[in-house]
Amino acid sequence: MSKIDREDIQIISRNSNWSEAQIEKVLKENVYNNKEAWYKFLRLFFISLGVGFTTAGIIFFFAYNWADLHKFVKLGLIEGIIVISTTFILFSNLNIDIKNILLTGTSIMVGVLFAVFGQVYQTGANAYDFFLGWTLFITLWVVVSNYTPLWFLFIILINTTLVLYWKQVAHDWTEVFMFTLIFIVNSGFLIASIFITKLLEVVKIPIWFSNTLALATVSCSTIGVTLGIFEQQESSFYFLVLITTLLYILGIYFALNSKSGFYLATISFSIIIIVSALLLNLSNDFMMLLFISLFVIASVTFVIKNLINLQKKWAN
Repeated sequence: MSKIDREDIQIISRNSNWSEAQIEKVLKENVYNNKEAWYKFLRLFFISLGVGFTTAGIIFFFAYNWADLHKFVKLGLIEGIIVISTTFILFSNLNIDIKNILLTGTSIMVGVLFAVFGQVYQTGANAYDFFLGWTLFITLWVVVSNYTPLWFLFIILINTTLVLYWKQVAHDWTEVFMFTLIFIVNSGFLIASIFITKLLEVVKIPIWFSNTLALATVSCSTIGVTLGIFEQQESSFYFLVLITTLLYILGIYFALNSKSGFYLATISFSIIIIVSALLLNLSNDFMMLLFISLFVIASVTFVIKNLINLQKKWAN
């Protein structure tokens, strides 16, 4: 095995003659965080906290002094901050993690620049234009840096742009179509992150990123299918049902092979919600509500019981 973890040590200690001193030594070497690990974590944490507070301070500075600042001063200050920080990131000898954190803060400042520009010149543009421009102008940084939090910000901006475009421009889009579109976008990013992790062993995408993206993707499919059940069915609803079924099957297959209880739990609870909505659409009388309640209790119990059994099986 590549690295021994806490569960492996527990199993070995129960079935061997390891002493407490040996177990403690193995735990310190393979499980517990040492001084260097804590130092690295705290350094990155406080740098991230500092960049976040600095960005918030700049935003509050403009909000408080908005009436007293000339429009060229407003734009010049933000542009100067972006140029100086970008130049510093390019030519400094700092650690790559620190550079990526600074680049994330600079990407947020790009959004501040677009917001200030819109307020200064009163462009009258829709809100989706603001987020679309923000997304496009940081795309190169996102691709080049390949930094997970920056990718996370990028995906949030894409989702926000699509939702605002639907609200302000594409009035003929239905809710089901909108959730189908967001589901396709997020599932595309999710599948890409999984394949990159599997195919390129050099690139390690954090678990929190994949899990958060999977939760957002499953939420979109669940809400979209549920809305489609209660509304008049359209072509986008059937397409959403089809791709949801295919991706759920692939997700279950991937979860069983990668021993991931998170994907199994998320997909299972999504299916329970969809089936409950389907039953409620058939009838909403007392007996059906009672049956749905019993179905939810039984299905959730069944899922939890099987997940616990799988976790024990995988652990042993």
